[in-house]
This record gives sequence, structure tokens and C-alpha cells, in this order.
Amino acid sequence: MAAAAGRRPEAVSPQWAPPQHDPAGAAAGLGDCEDTPVRPLCKPRGICSRAYFLVLMVFVHLYLGNVLALLLFVHYSNGDDSSDPGPQRRAQGPGPAPTLAPLTRLEGIKVGYERKVQLVADRDHFIRTLSLKPLLFEIPGFLSDEECRLIIHLAQMKGLQRSQILPTEEYEEAMGTMQISQLDLFQLLDQNHDGRLQLHEVLAQTRLGNGRWMTPENIQEMYSAIKADPDGDGVLSRQEFSNMDLRDFHKYMRSHKAESSQLVRNSHHTWLYQGEGAHHVMRAIRQRVLRLTRLSPEIVELSEPLQVVRYGEGGHYHAHVDSGPVYPETICSHTKLVANESVPFETSCRYMTVLFYLNNVTGGGETVFPVADNRTYDEMSLIQDDVDLRDTRRHCDKGNLRVKPRQGTAVFWYNYLPDGQGWVGDVDDYSLHGGCLVTRGTKWIANNWINVDPSRARQALFQQEMARLARESGADSQPEWALDRAYRDTRVEL
Repeated sequence: MAAAAGRRPEAVSPQWAPPQHDPAGAAAGLGDCEDTPVRPLCKPRGICSRAYFLVLMVFVHLYLGNVLALLLFVHYSNGDDSSDPGPQRRAQGPGPAPTLAPLTRLEGIKVGYERKVQLVADRDHFIRTLSLKPLLFEIPGFLSDEECRLIIHLAQMKGLQRSQILPTEEYEEAMGTMQISQLDLFQLLDQNHDGRLQLHEVLAQTRLGNGRWMTPENIQEMYSAIKADPDGDGVLSRQEFSNMDLRDFHKYMRSHKAESSQLVRNSHHTWLYQGEGAHHVMRAIRQRVLRLTRLSPEIVELSEPLQVVRYGEGGHYHAHVDSGPVYPETICSHTKLVANESVPFETSCRYMTVLFYLNNVTGGGETVFPVADNRTYDEMSLIQDDVDLRDTRRHCDKGNLRVKPRQGTAVFWYNYLPDGQGWVGDVDDYSLHGGCLVTRGTKWIANNWINVDPSRARQALFQQEMARLARESGADSQPEWALDRAYRDTRVEL
């Protein structure tokens, strides 16, 4: 299988050789600071194309109930050619925003390359390159055992919620307003244009969804139940697809309750505030991340709070990317607060992911990168011969790279490629990753996501507005998602 070619053995803790001198350190940004128009963060090919993305959101959310995505498609398919220049071209608000310095980016050099860094005053840390595609690193001992236990305690005191809730039934009304023929939908789903809808072409839609995880067996059972595939070969012809009533899909899904193991993600999570006034350990970790990433304090401090996740036995997270593609109809979740733009769909814009392992896992629970360092990337080749490389419950062992959870270790990677001008470019397809099935015990992790808007001007406006609010209102000016300070004075015995 192409996607699994060149698989490396599971990553293990490095046996530290004498540190090498790293003249490159963190690569300086390229080019000047002038802003350029935002382009789609996905190459116009295959299922990353804009048209396919929009229609796919509709098809996926027949199960997932995202009314906004449905309305987005209706707006797009109606061909709104008004004079509105769109969110990517409208003015960015009152007054010019300052230009931002280029984003720093650590060089990978080669797989296995190690460098010494000082992130805390009393010890050295070593960074080891795990892959170049995506640019992925590991740092053993980033957190102490005491810090790991404290984070778990704080998360438990705050309370965790299920990470994924099955959708409601609100989409039924929106379904009635869909203006798309089944023939058009078939042509967009038929990736190889052979006039036949293969199982892997249907399964590819689950990449963008957050509902049930569909397997080849699930699809064939559904075909049989709604009599969509009379000859039972698992392939739908154009005529068979046209004869279907898409509402039958909804009826079928409603009649089959999903177990936790059948969801895209089976875990519980909470968020812990790290800003000014937070617990001193939480502040120290954020400052350590700041020194690690070498990004500006404004970018790091205005990013999402720490997400803490618990995977019980049987927990998993199927392979996904942390950042969504950005099109004219979308906006970044973090900058929507000040963008003064009305768009029907938002997405996470996460320049970097810093993931911390908070405990040692008895069995399973690795972080898998299915296509790390593949020579090429082809999304449709992720599913071949009934093997779905995105399926972390059944096929984690077939991924190119697996990182074993070890308490205190951090791994971090870049979710975007550079654009050649010191800012973010296309989403890095190779950053596809997931959480393997926990076969014994419990797995605790935490995520620090560093948010950067692909629009340099909009990111600058966001930072300018947050600075203004801080001057005028003090602590109460923190963004909406950073207001939870209920535990900041908590003292936990370790």
C-alpha cells in the first residue's frame, strides 16, 4: 500500500548522544512583513477542492446535523454573485493594523537529529526530530511528574465532559431547502469519475465529520437496509444513486444507536486557563511553550487554553488534522471576535500543536501519524483493500509512525507548510494523526494549540484589538474562552 510504504518502527525514547551544535536553531521567517491576500489552505485537488469541501459538508452533515454547513452550501450553490467582496477582501476594521514579524519555525534537519535547549533555569532539554513530513519533534521530560499530576488534578476538579456528542435532529428542516440534484452530488463524490461510487469514495467523507465513524461493513449494512444496492456488490452506479431517497439515510441512522466505540472520538475533556492570574504551574508551562516555539508572546498568550483529555479503556480518536481549510466562506474561530465579518462557517486555525503525555499508559494509546514521511500524499489511497489507515481502533499498527505515551514527554508539530513569506501556507496533509485504541488502563494528555490566522492582517488586527481591550479593561478583557478562573487559587497536595 502506497500510504504505508517506508514505515518506520515505533518511536522510542532517544538514547542521548552528546548534543550537537545547531547553527540553524529556529529558522527565521522568510520575506518581508507585507500582507498578502489569503488563499485557500488546501491545494485545489481531490477532496480538498473548495467545491468538494462545500458539498461534502452537506453530505456529511446529513448525519451530523450542522445546520450552518447546510446553509453555507445553499448560499454557495445558489450562486450569490452580489457585489459583496467577501470576507477575505473586505476592510479589516477601523484603522490600519500593524504588520507582524515572520513566524519562527524550527528546522528538522533530519530524522533522529537532536539538539539541546534550555527551557527552564535548572536543566537542559533535548529535542529530537521524529519526522520531516510533518515537521514533528519529541521532548522527553518537558513536564515533571508533579506537573503532570497537578494538571490531572485540576482537570478532575473542574470536571470533564464527553468530547463528542451525537448530532441533534435540527438538520431535517434544513434538508428541505437543499438545492442540489443527486446527480450533481454523485459526480462530486465520484472521485475517479468512473461512474461508480466505490466504498472508499463514500468513506472518505468521514474525514471532515465529527459524528459516527463509518466502516465498509457499516456502509454495506446501510445499503442493504435502505435497498440502495440491489446487486449487493458494495458499489453504487449513477442510476442506483439517483434512485435513492437521501432521507432514508437519516431514518436508518436514527434507528441505530451509536456506541462510544462507533464515534470518531471516544474521550472526555476540559479546558484549563493559562493566562494572567492562573495557577503558577499553568503559567510556567505556558512560558515554557513560549520559549520552545520562539513565537511572539502575543500569539502564544492569545491562543487557546490548555485542553486536558482523558481516554478510558476503549478510548480512541480516529486520524484527523488539527486545522481546517480556510475558504472565503470560513473564518478562524479565534479571530472571529474582532473580524467584523459575517460568515456561515468557522474553523480552527492552529499553526502548531504541542501535545503533552500526562501518564504512562498500560496498553495502547499511541499517537499515530499514518503517512509521516511518505514520499507522496494521496488522500484516496488512505483506504485500500478494506484497510482504512485513519481507523485508529483497527489499523494503528499500519501507520508509518507511532509515538508511545511516556509521562512528561511532549511532542509538537506544525499543521501548516510555510508560505515563503514568513507566514502560514497550505495545510500540511502529512500532519494527519490520531489516538490509537487504549487497550488497558487510562490515557491522559493535554494539548496547547497555537492559533494563527492565515490572514496576516486579520491576525494583526486581532492582536491590536486584544491589546486595546487589555489597556482599557484590564483582566476582564480576556477573550470569551479565557474567562474561567475558578481554580486559579487552588492548592493541590501532590
